Amino acid sequence: MRVLTGIQASGKLHIGNYFGAMKPMIELQEENELFTFIANYHSLTTSKDAETLRQYTIDAAVDYLSVGLDPKKTTFWVQSHVPEVLELYWILSKFTPMGLLERAHSYKDKVAKGISANHALFSYPVLMAADILLYDTQKVPVGKDQIQHVEMTRDIAIKFNNEYGEIFVLPEHVVQEEVATIPGIDGQKMSKSYDNAIDLFMPEKPLQKRCNKILSSSTPLGEPLDWEGCNIYDIAALFLNDEEKLELQERYKSGKEGYGHFKKYLKELIWEELAEAREKREYYLSHLDEVNDILAFGAKKAKSIADAKMEKVRAAIGL
Repeated sequence: MRVLTGIQASGKLHIGNYFGAMKPMIELQEENELFTFIANYHSLTTSKDAETLRQYTIDAAVDYLSVGLDPKKTTFWVQSHVPEVLELYWILSKFTPMGLLERAHSYKDKVAKGISANHALFSYPVLMAADILLYDTQKVPVGKDQIQHVEMTRDIAIKFNNEYGEIFVLPEHVVQEEVATIPGIDGQKMSKSYDNAIDLFMPEKPLQKRCNKILSSSTPLGEPLDWEGCNIYDIAALFLNDEEKLELQERYKSGKEGYGHFKKYLKELIWEELAEAREKREYYLSHLDEVNDILAFGAKKAKSIADAKMEKVRAAIGL
């Protein structure tokens, strides 16, 4: 099964990225043909500084490798290293009705949150469709907010195939329901854009300070706390098995601990979970040539597939 995932190089990776994409990705590479790219073209919708984007790109590569991505099992590259995706993006634009893009929930949500409206942001789903269709992707792991984009990809591919034959594979989305939406420190979906994220590799003291900022109710110490709907509990539960979740629920109900105790507990969970990854990260940060070699190798493999697909597309449309 060919599976494709991507993540924007638009800032430090956070807990939402880890549970929503990175950890599931590590599991997927064991039994699937996994393709993973750093979506730096997509990042241009919000990036304004060239050097920052370059740094975010290499940081994302280092972080992916640190949490367990295996370049021997996964094709791993930087999106812009296979520029054929932009050619396909333009071609697919012909098969994308304006009304389809105008109904995109993600675009409306980002503009409502104050992100500047522009054509790149508006046509984001078409570039995402090119990312997916270029590699004959069969499965696309996404959060619930991205399901619509995969459905749009299918719509675009169907319109193309109806006109030119079965050129594109129709992808299907895959959603992990239990981690479909990772809450941030304010209870909204965790996102760099909303400034509510907990970064993956924060030093220990800043990590505790970030956890301390998680919104909670004003229930005083000594009274039972409600774990349902609690942002602290919802994030902590990501790290726990079913038995551990029940134990934490009982601690909430006991009234013996306040929210401060649970914020400290959450910091400890995060710190322990990423202990091995922090060691790997130190290695890759001191061996960036190795990281670049891994990305170059992945781009070479991805480009060979992209070239073959684009030959078929060009022949079909008359280019």
